[in-house]
Amino acid sequence: MKHTFSADTSLFESIDSTVDHLSEGCTRNQTIQLRQAVELYWQFRDVPTTYPDALHVACQLKGMRADVPTLISTVLGNNVLGREVAIDQINEKFGGDISELTRQVRWLNELTIKDAHAAKRLGSSDQAEMLRRMVLSMVEDVRVVLVKLAYRTQRLYDLVKSDSEIKQEVAAETLAIYAPLANRLGLGQLKWELEDVAFHILEPHAYKRIASALEENRASRETYIKEFVADLGARLEKQELQAASVFGRPKHIYSIWKKMRSKRIEFNDLFDVRAVRVLVDDLTQCYSVLGIVHTAWQPIGREFDDYIAHPKANGYQSLHTAVMGPGGKSVEVQIRTRDMDNEAENGVAAHWAYKEGGSPDAALQRSIDALKALLEDTDETLVEGFTQQLDSERVYVFTPKGEVVDLVRGATPLDFAYHVHSEVGHRCRGAKVNGSIVNLTYQLNNGDRIEILTSREPAPSRDWLNKSLGYLQSSRARGKVRAWFNTKDHDQHLIDGRAILDRELRRLKAVNISIEKIARRLKFDKPADLFAALGRNDVTISQIAGAIDHLSEPEKKLLNTDSASSRAIRRPDSISVRGVGNLLTNIATCCQPVPHDNIVGFITRSKGVSIHRASCGNMLNLPDEERQRLIEVEWGGDSADQYPVDILIVAYDRVGLLRDVSTVMANNKADVIAVNTLSNQDDQTAEMKISVLVSNMQELNNLLEKVRQLRNVSSVERQL
Repeated sequence: MKHTFSADTSLFESIDSTVDHLSEGCTRNQTIQLRQAVELYWQFRDVPTTYPDALHVACQLKGMRADVPTLISTVLGNNVLGREVAIDQINEKFGGDISELTRQVRWLNELTIKDAHAAKRLGSSDQAEMLRRMVLSMVEDVRVVLVKLAYRTQRLYDLVKSDSEIKQEVAAETLAIYAPLANRLGLGQLKWELEDVAFHILEPHAYKRIASALEENRASRETYIKEFVADLGARLEKQELQAASVFGRPKHIYSIWKKMRSKRIEFNDLFDVRAVRVLVDDLTQCYSVLGIVHTAWQPIGREFDDYIAHPKANGYQSLHTAVMGPGGKSVEVQIRTRDMDNEAENGVAAHWAYKEGGSPDAALQRSIDALKALLEDTDETLVEGFTQQLDSERVYVFTPKGEVVDLVRGATPLDFAYHVHSEVGHRCRGAKVNGSIVNLTYQLNNGDRIEILTSREPAPSRDWLNKSLGYLQSSRARGKVRAWFNTKDHDQHLIDGRAILDRELRRLKAVNISIEKIARRLKFDKPADLFAALGRNDVTISQIAGAIDHLSEPEKKLLNTDSASSRAIRRPDSISVRGVGNLLTNIATCCQPVPHDNIVGFITRSKGVSIHRASCGNMLNLPDEERQRLIEVEWGGDSADQYPVDILIVAYDRVGLLRDVSTVMANNKADVIAVNTLSNQDDQTAEMKISVLVSNMQELNNLLEKVRQLRNVSSVERQL
């Protein structure tokens, strides 16, 4: 990829050429200030630093029409100048606005990853602190975050050419946080640069493959687009739309790759590799151009989006359509006003006026307010919540009074309740959507009107914290539930945690696993610490299932084999048989082991090796003369296989119970191979024994949790 803002190194060979470029269109006083900033920077330009060249960053922002104070603070915000030139000196030389901007730029840049340091993992305390600083900077002056995003863009350009050990982590962080933030602020130009360069670092082979495909057809594609643009321009002139600008637009490699992956199509099947943009003066002309385009060429179904009538969450507006152009080739056409185009490309850079007394942009202010609400979250919750807030797909619902509430996609009535107020969430016992009672796991749709039904006393459920059950999508709401349980006393936490762990061990038939080992696996010094953490909901049921899954691997203590027989042979059914080759294996029906239960093999007389749980009664009670047929086995690396497991459900009998259980199985894509039900008319109970195929213990645990949530179910556990 061509380095847009630093390929022309001649620009920076002298102070004069640099100032001439940055001061184009500026007043005399602004030019003088820019020269003073560049001269100051030039004194220290050769000092080694891990920061990108501040002049490259300033030139990028100049191309985005950033104002002069932003350009100057970008130059002065470099870390070398931060050590050499104090803010007080900048205040004396450039005034209060520039000195304050520079102070915030330096403050935000202090946490930039340096090559000598380890990269931040997603959710780390350093990263959380960076997010807090970015949010606070947006509240005070959004231009500071614009500078930060530009610095990150230039840093990626530097990393893509280097052998730095941390460039993968920096690129991943960019795609997770920085690019979505640029999108949320409407910075289209920065967004595609961040995405394309980060993608180049993370997936170099895929990047080069798409780039090569674009390059191979570039000449013919450009000729085709040139002819299409000329044809469309002539048609617009005939309709007295001479002022319209029509031009081809570049396609960005990351967006092509995402579309290929999401739609599972090849490069040649994309509708929008050939793309054209039309700019007009007003809204009416947008729809006039759309009519002309659809009259001239056949529209492609399901490829039309009206983002003018229904803008995106970041305020983006445009008409998108795709048509079959000459020769039966698809062409994407975007139609928007010039103001809309400026907004789409430069976003917050188009809103400097509000710093001078004008009113702030509504979409921008909503984004800032939503992110500001996250400031008090914990480090892990903050990072997850920040990412959710940046998600371009949001759900907009209504309160009973008609007020609009913006929620994360997949949000439930319970998410809505916690958004309204923590106490409303704590006391939530039901919900109505559009006048009808719904489950608390119901996923809200745009335009839904929500009414929360509450109890007198707060009583959140620990099940709300289990992501697999689908009660809460918002990390912020889960944080509020977790905080409620954390207010309970320590003794109660111990009691609750012990009960939870005992229940999971019984349910998964893993009572033979040492609690001390589970505690150590989860990094606790003693079981009591694990119980307290479980009671406080600092440890999840999924983590417990994962620990059990890991600790259930064979302990290799049932056989005494010599070193000559310790060779493992990988079997196609994911079982490794030690010391014996070319034997069939089959899962024993008496105990039905699943990965990663403790297992042992029994050499049968006619069916190869039968695989049993190590605790299987049939194996433990083998006569002495039969024990010589035991053989050591272990689970292999192929986790794609499925294994039969019997689940025993005990419930109070009711109409529709079997239907509801079957629905849970179907929704979780569980393959049911047998069902047996027995009803007791005397005590109105029912027992169901269901045989299903599962891949591992965590999958089994999620299935048991979903069934346990059904009305009238009193217990559900694995049966041996």
